[in-house]
Formats: sequence, C-alpha cells, structure tokens
Amino acid sequence: GTEHLAFDVINGRMTILDTADRISDDEVAQLVTSTGMSAKPWDADNAAKDQAAHLVRQKRFTALSGSCWAAGFLYHIVESGMGGALGLFAGHGEMTMPLVEAGLFAVAILFGVWLVAPKAWSSARRFSPDMNVLMVVAVVGAIGLGEFFEAATVAFFFSLSLYLESWSVGRARNAVSALLDLAPPSARVIRPDGIETDVPAAEVAVNDRFIVRGGDRIPLDGEVVDGAGAVDQAPITGESALVPKERGDEVYAGTINGEGTLIIRATKAASDTVLAKIIRMVGDAHARRAPVEQWVAKFARIYTPIIMMLAIAIALLPPILLGGGWDYWFYNALVLLVIACPCALVISTPVSIVAALTAAARAGVLIKGGAYVEAPGRTTALAMDKTGTITMGEPEVAAVYPLGDASAHDLMKRAAALEARSSHPLARAILARAESEGIDVSAADETRTVPGRGLEGRADGHSIWLGSDRFAGEKGFSNCIPADLRDRIEGAGSTLVAIGDETGVTGILELRDRIRPDAKRIVAELHARGVKTIVMLTGDNERTARAVAAEVGIDKVRAELLPEDKVRIIEELVADHDMVAMIGDGVNDAPAMARAHYAIAMGAVGSDAAIETADIALMTDDIDRVPWLIGHSRRTMTIIHQNIGISLAAKALFVGLTAFGMASMWGAIAADVGVSLLVVANALRLLNGHRIKESPSGGEPVGDQMAKGALAHGH
Repeated sequence: GTEHLAFDVINGRMTILDTADRISDDEVAQLVTSTGMSAKPWDADNAAKDQAAHLVRQKRFTALSGSCWAAGFLYHIVESGMGGALGLFAGHGEMTMPLVEAGLFAVAILFGVWLVAPKAWSSARRFSPDMNVLMVVAVVGAIGLGEFFEAATVAFFFSLSLYLESWSVGRARNAVSALLDLAPPSARVIRPDGIETDVPAAEVAVNDRFIVRGGDRIPLDGEVVDGAGAVDQAPITGESALVPKERGDEVYAGTINGEGTLIIRATKAASDTVLAKIIRMVGDAHARRAPVEQWVAKFARIYTPIIMMLAIAIALLPPILLGGGWDYWFYNALVLLVIACPCALVISTPVSIVAALTAAARAGVLIKGGAYVEAPGRTTALAMDKTGTITMGEPEVAAVYPLGDASAHDLMKRAAALEARSSHPLARAILARAESEGIDVSAADETRTVPGRGLEGRADGHSIWLGSDRFAGEKGFSNCIPADLRDRIEGAGSTLVAIGDETGVTGILELRDRIRPDAKRIVAELHARGVKTIVMLTGDNERTARAVAAEVGIDKVRAELLPEDKVRIIEELVADHDMVAMIGDGVNDAPAMARAHYAIAMGAVGSDAAIETADIALMTDDIDRVPWLIGHSRRTMTIIHQNIGISLAAKALFVGLTAFGMASMWGAIAADVGVSLLVVANALRLLNGHRIKESPSGGEPVGDQMAKGALAHGH
C-alpha cells in the first residue's frame, strides 16, 4: 500500500521504503502504469531531461488545444458577430453549432484531455476519483449537453492549469538545482610538471592541486597550500563577509575567491563536497512531507468523492423534488465538478515547502525535511549547550597558579601532554598557551578520557590528571584547592581546571571564554518569537553557569552535567513542552539531540557528522540563524494557510453560486485557473525569504563584566 511509499512531487520521484515487500523494478513499473502514469528506475542524471521533455509535451498539447479553442471562438465571431460571441459566455443555448466550429472545439477538447484521460480512466476503474476524473466527467457531460464551447473551455484551461503547475514545480526544483551552478564545471589543475590544465571538476582526484584566481569560484573542497586571499562563503554559509584564507585553511566548492590567488589541494571528490551534500539533502527532503502536506493529501482523498456525491445530488434532487429542468441542473452539476477541482489546494503546499527549503539553504540553513520546516514555528522550549552557542567557544588560558613546589612551566607541560591528542576547545587553548611559551610538547602515555570530568595519563614516570574541581574531589583532593582561589576564579565567571598527580593537586589553570556579543539580543528575540523556556546545558560549575545565564537572559541553567545527564534533561523537557529543540554540535551532543522533537547542529560546514545526524544544520556557528529559522517557519506556514484558505474560499463561493444556478462552466474553470496561479505565485514568494541580518563579529572578554562566559572541561 501507499504507506510503504514516499513521494517527492517536486522531482517526480517515488521511493519504496524498506517496510515494503521486495518486488522487481519491472513489477513496480507495471503497477504504476496501471494507474495511468509511467515509471522507470530513478536516474538522477536523466531525471532533469525527462522532466523537461514532459514539460515540453504538456506545453505542446496545451498550445494546440488553445489554438483550436481560439480558432473556434474567432469563427463564431465571424459567423455571428461580437454579440453572438459574447452570448457563448452567457450560458448554454439551443442553437445548433456550425460543423466547422464544433470541429475546432472538438479538436481543442481532444488535445486538452489527451494527457489527462488515461489517468482519469485508471482512477475511475479503481473507484478512486481524483481531479482528473472530475475534469473528464465535466467535459464529457458538457459534450452530452451539446455545449462544445464550454467543454473545450474546460479542457483547454484545465490543460493550461496543469502546465502552469508543472512550470511552478519546475521553478521550485530549478531553484534547488541552481545551487549546482555555484561550483564551476572545471578546475585549473597544476600537473606534476607545473603545467596548468583545465580539467572537468568531476575528474579531479583527491590531492590534485588546482589554482583559483581572484574573482573566480572555487570548484572543489580543499586546503590552501599556497597563496593568500579572502573568500566569500555566502553560497554555503549565508555570510556575505569575506573570510581571510591562507596556507592550511579549508575552502569549499561554490564559494568565491574575492582577492588574491590560491593554490588548493583537493580534499574531496566533486560528488562529496559540502555543496554536493547540501544539494542531495535538500532534494531528499522533498520526500519527507510536513504534517500540513499530509493533511492536504488526506483532505483531497476525502474531498473529491464528497464533491462527486454532491454533484449527483445537484443533478437529481432539484428536478425530482422541485420539478426543475434536467438539462439545467445537470449543467450546474458539471459546473460544480469543475470548480471543485482541488488542484490549487494540492499543488501549492509542496511548492511552498520546496521554496522554503531552498531559501533556507541559500541562507546557510540546511533543513532535512518538510516536517522540520513546520516544527520551528511551534517551538516552545529550546535547550542549548553553552560552549559555542552562548559563548564563542574559543577559550584562552588567562592565568596559571602553581601550588606547592610545581612551576608554571611544569604545569603547562603536563597539561599540554594530556591534551596533545584532543580537539576539545579547552585542549586547543592549553596547547596554544604551551606553544606561545615555547614548551616542547610530548603526548602523555596511556591517556584516558573521563567523560564530563577530565583526562588521565602518564608522563615522566608519573600518573597525572587534569580536570574539573569535581574530578579533583572524586580523587580525594578537593581540600587541596585553596578556597579563596576557587571563589576568585568562579566569581570572575572563569573555568577552573585542576592539574595533579598521585600526590594531590599541583596547580590550577584559569580559562576564560567570550560571550557572543549578540547573545543577549538573540535570547530576547527567541523569547519574543514565542520560545517560552530556554535552557542552558553545561558541564561547568553552577556558579559560573548562572553568571553567564544571568548576563544573556536565559531562563534555566543545568550545570555540572555529564553527557548522560543531557539526555535525561531533554526527555524531561519533551514531557513538559509541546515542541522542544536542542542546539548542539551534532557529534558530542548526538544522544541528547536525538531525544528532542528536532535537533539543530551548529557549525556544520566542516562536519559531515553534524550534517548527517541533525534535523537542521546551521552551516556556521552563528546562533542568529535560529530566530530567523523560527520566523521563516512561521512565514512558510502562514503562506500555506493563506493558500489553503484562498482555495477553499473560492470553492465555497462557487459551490454556493452553483447551488442557486448562478454559475457557468467557463467562469468556474477561469476561477480555478486564477486561484491556482494566485496560490502558486504566493508560494514562490518564499524563494526570496533567505536574507539574514548580519551579526556583529568578535566577542566580549568574560572577565570584563559581572557575568562572563566559561567552558566546562568535558571531553
């Protein structure tokens, strides 16, 4: 059944889920053919050509239908004058239509229903009426009444409506595929002999070197090996500012080298670049339908049979109960079938979703399904890790406090030895301090991470450790940390890191992070957008965490957390709130993020894992994307609800007019096409909704204010 299928309306793709019974591709194609459509195994390379060919075929049949309709109408003007022509629109009459005119309208009907009739016949055989059945029944009924003009009008305008819908779907689809054009098709590769050659990007191998001059787009992800420049990463991250690049820096396909000349070593094949992943995931997201899309599909399945029954009632009851004319009320029943066609209702929602997904991708926000377009707008609780969201995630060693006979040099050497193989922000700060002091770092042996606590290992024949004051307490050394030093460090909002060996605590490091300069404004904006509860999660001590939270206006703080504690807290939030989001790095926070209703990963541009695991990935570390995301979600849902309201209101109006015999078939089809155009144009407005107000850069030193950022030592 259809519960084992996923449909991507925009790309014309059907995916058979793992829950379905296994059958061959030929059997699938035969089953699809029995519905009046055709199918073949998905081929991404040929899909665009097939879609373009289908659009051309639709355009050709619509043009032929329209030409014959116009020719028949002009013939009528020549034969009966303008007054007689206008009489065609006034309603059906008893006069016999000239053979030439009837023939032209008949050909218009034939071309108009040529692509629709097989689908209508298949639906009718399965007793599953859809909009194709409604239109074909209306056309056949009008022919039965001798109303060739109205039958031709319905056939032509319905064909035009379907063509315009296909065009709008293509417009939304092309907006996604246009992302492909961001990466140039070729790269100027430097051969081993030094000769530069233009090579198709798809043929460039990993580790090949290529040159990118100022003003050119970068064709592949890579690492700068020579030269310096400034790169506009807006196509990937949504940030329009130029980012300096020099030897050792990463660059991404599709970004623009604004100045300077770069020699880059390819680190990924063309099919594996960040840009390629974004395009694939936005494409795959079409098949993950939003709840509102599912509602519209279910509504259409119920709505169409009800309209069929109502049309039968209008055709039969007035003549039987009130003595009305059979032809008159049969005509009104056909009018109802025409105006009740749900095409505008059905097509506007997927177009809106795809336009929203594309606009988000342009803004550096990768949304992995229609459901996650809708969810942010209903967010009531938001949990976020402190490091890298509220703070800059770039701590520095502010001070070193030796205890006993230890020296500051020895403390930094031991700390660097333990952190030598770690990529944690705290490790980077310690290693940077050691490098600046000229310390020769040798990695410790037998290092072991204690989650949420610190590190242990051996160096120079001694067992050494490094971690939080809680870690020191668990080793029985809590009294070895001077109380006044602890109070001074925590009172400044800094992070205390103890260093010791088997004899006790040998010294203390004080680390400071920077609060994001726009954190307070963003938290206030989140509250203004209806997020009632914002919770900060951190492994820091309670006092430091509360200082940061108070500075930026966060509601709740959960401090001194282990990784498993975050999972429990998210589960508690989910139990108490309708829609809970969690913001994390997509890697270390993955278990907790999986428990939230939806998860947002930050800084995903350099992290394949974050892109894969999160429901929404922010391509930068800019938390300002989150309020924008909530607003974008609400704008999308507003437009979808507007389109549903416009469609249903137009239907209701014409149903009322039809019930009183005041509607005509040509007016009904004109209204249907008009509403379809209106809702599609409204949906496509979302393509322009990707602009984000730029945030200020830099950060505020945490030691400069009463509440200052700090970073927990949780590896």
